[in-house]
Amino acid sequence: MAGIKLDEMENRPGFMRSKKPETVTLLPDPPRARRHVPIISTDDHLVEPPDMFEGRLPSRFAALSPRVVDNPGPAGGQAWLYDGRLNPQIGLAAVAGRPIEECSYEPVRFDEMRRGSWDVHARIADMDLDGVYASVNFPSAMAGFCGHRLQLGVSDTELALAVTRAANDWHLESWAGAYPERLIPCQIPWLLDPEVAAAEVRRNAARGFKAVSFSENPEPLGLPSIHTGHWDPFLRACEETETVVCLHVGSSGSTPTTSSDAPGDCIGVLFFGFAMFATVDWLYSKIPVRFPNIKICLAEGGIGWVAGLLDRLDHIGKYQAIYGTWEGIDLTPREVVARNFTFCSLEDGSAFDVLDHIGVDTVTVETDYPHLDGTWPDSQEILWRQIGHLPPATIAKVAWQNASELFRHPVPASVITDPESW
Repeated sequence: MAGIKLDEMENRPGFMRSKKPETVTLLPDPPRARRHVPIISTDDHLVEPPDMFEGRLPSRFAALSPRVVDNPGPAGGQAWLYDGRLNPQIGLAAVAGRPIEECSYEPVRFDEMRRGSWDVHARIADMDLDGVYASVNFPSAMAGFCGHRLQLGVSDTELALAVTRAANDWHLESWAGAYPERLIPCQIPWLLDPEVAAAEVRRNAARGFKAVSFSENPEPLGLPSIHTGHWDPFLRACEETETVVCLHVGSSGSTPTTSSDAPGDCIGVLFFGFAMFATVDWLYSKIPVRFPNIKICLAEGGIGWVAGLLDRLDHIGKYQAIYGTWEGIDLTPREVVARNFTFCSLEDGSAFDVLDHIGVDTVTVETDYPHLDGTWPDSQEILWRQIGHLPPATIAKVAWQNASELFRHPVPASVITDPESW
């Protein structure tokens, strides 16, 4: 299966039919959803606001701080300017609250996005409307899902490190820190030196970060493969600090596709593919064997494919004498997946019919707010249709308990007893 760079995807002929309208329609607030059960979403996104870096860089870098400017190109709109480069995708399909026929990858302005995309107070209000108690928020296009746009190809490594630290400071202090009971802190990793990355993980864990958004596959970004052992200092720090390693689909800078002239539907349908590939890649890198307590969470990859993958692992395991990879390991590949990996469901209705096979302890849910794939403002009803028939203990595990335990983020007893109470 081939891949296409995310930066190229928007320009692929036929990828999206719609174009940015002259006047953007922002729909009125929906009614508050009925809350069947508390939800912890393990994959949402924040759009980096214009003031994100103000006053957060050392004085010698202040003039070089990333900033929002008017895009001088023919597309117009706004763009991030950083290290002499313009990034016009300030929102990356942040289209929650807009009619589907208007959705596109065209450049946008902040006033053309729902305010909850980039304003933390409005975000909490939108979570309340959707019935989402807590959320893990990944970066958007400005930083890249694993922060690679802040670091790779930047002319000054010290500037890149200062900007990365500033982004994490902002996330902890101004975003998650504004509502610590509702937002689970997720940091951007340092990608250019695994020892420095390890030190940053330890420093950030001591400050309250619970997760790190790492690349599903660093190699396409021009970084060492996960099979080389290069990343072991960083991964050891994640294990020691109980920092969850979140692998978001597209964090390799690309997404799966098929034929070079396949329509955009193929990309949309196969978006889960890299989560499946990443699971196999990380499993056979033996990272979770070397670091048996590490926790790996696959974001926006769905869960429908997990049952088939587990069957395939058992089948290939019969031929281990041919491959020779999985030798001297007490657990089977399936058992390591169950121990170390967590998967995030996004409208995977049929997967819950085989939940016992997938493993009830390995599944969480996500809403992907404010993206095109997202379920806002209908997340409660969509999830309840899928899991409402399951035993109450199973419903609790899927909707909030597994995520609460994974990210060490407690849910108050009052919210568990009465989801309408917050």
